[in-house]
Amino acid sequence: MAQIPILSGIYTDDAAQVRTSYPRNLIPVPKKSGISEGYLRHTDGIIKLADGVGIDRGGINWNGTLYRVMGTKLVSITKEGVSTTIGDVGGSGQVTFGYSFDYLGVCSSNKFYLYDGTTLTQVTDVDLGNVIDFVWIDGYFLATDGTSLVVTELNNPFAVNPLKYGSSEANPDPVMAVKKVRNELVAVNRYTIEFFDNVGGDFFPFQRIEGAQINKGAIGTHACVVVNDLVAFVGGALNEQSSVYIGINGQIEKIATSEIDQRLGKYTELELSQIVCEYKIYNGHIHIMIHLNDQTMVYDLSASKAVGEHIWYTMDSGIIEGTIYKARNHVYCYDQWNVADPSGTAFGFLDDRVSTHYGEKIGWEFSTQIIYNEGTGASFHSLELVGTTGRIEHGVTPMISTQYSLDGLTWSQEKSISAGKTGEYNKRLVWFLQGSMRQWRIQKFKGTSDAMISISRLEAKLEPLYV
Repeated sequence: MAQIPILSGIYTDDAAQVRTSYPRNLIPVPKKSGISEGYLRHTDGIIKLADGVGIDRGGINWNGTLYRVMGTKLVSITKEGVSTTIGDVGGSGQVTFGYSFDYLGVCSSNKFYLYDGTTLTQVTDVDLGNVIDFVWIDGYFLATDGTSLVVTELNNPFAVNPLKYGSSEANPDPVMAVKKVRNELVAVNRYTIEFFDNVGGDFFPFQRIEGAQINKGAIGTHACVVVNDLVAFVGGALNEQSSVYIGINGQIEKIATSEIDQRLGKYTELELSQIVCEYKIYNGHIHIMIHLNDQTMVYDLSASKAVGEHIWYTMDSGIIEGTIYKARNHVYCYDQWNVADPSGTAFGFLDDRVSTHYGEKIGWEFSTQIIYNEGTGASFHSLELVGTTGRIEHGVTPMISTQYSLDGLTWSQEKSISAGKTGEYNKRLVWFLQGSMRQWRIQKFKGTSDAMISISRLEAKLEPLYV
């Protein structure tokens, strides 16, 4: 029996390139089990709580309560899913949240609002200007209009002194976002990232930290996120294709593989500028999520460090073809990960005991590395997936299928088998008489959320065709 790697696969394209196929709606987990060095597990399902007053645009946990902007409304949401409208922030698209000791801040369509727990008020000081992003740092709400860095007054967050404007001027590129890392101000520009320290004084209180600059920047306001004191972002330098990086204080690491670069290359710069990045830390994983308009690409920072190579997978809410991933704006509150649908009004929370999204089935898929038998070809007497079965709802008989490719481009007909019923924990997932290969072969496996299984190993029983 031959063991075939499954944590990432291979395919070819019309340009005769050998490409990487990442698992879809399956999370690669490095773990020594005695069966293998890692396994694929289903992504968490989404339990629907209710429908909101509009499309979700962002969320935050403030003082133990979940807040979201849905449509044009700022709302608070209880653990049971009861929402209360607080006020109107207008606009559309992703919002930015932040908070001080006394106020919850919301940036929506270039306008800035503060909520004190009772009243929602727009900051209308003309010296504030348009606000494309903001952060709370050292007692200030610090905003940017894409050109200047503007701080509110320490004793009055509704007032701005025009003598206290700052700027990020190492490169004449626009400011895309502002962040905070270890209480240092970070100006994320289009082609550079600069770090500032609070030095006080009568004017702009932050001073650039020389030598901490990163000579790459983010492509959009929400195409960057701070995770584990690192700035993760999609973007690059001038005259450079966008990629994915993490960096801090002058140090930078590219975490995108050539496959991720090629996938990003399919999108226009306008489409990439609408990317929303966020992160989720749970169960030993540090997931950096890159939300695109038709899928979400996920990088596992902790798993990548554990195995010494970049671990990626994709998530979406489709059955056969990928669609937008309907869990966005993850907020850990009420002892659960709260999410919402960026393309609809539903909201809920993640649950690893199901795989459906708001009660709807989704599909999963993975493929193998190239199977090559030293040029002798082979007959495939059997293929067996080794994993966990029987964790499904009563009355469901899920099926999983496999197909193969001899060129990485075209695929055989699918062959399906039962994935086992409820309680069939020892069900063997075996396909017999699976044809042959003259040179090499790739195997692909598919299923839906009905078959909520984890897969540790693929075994193939081969017989050489030539001696």
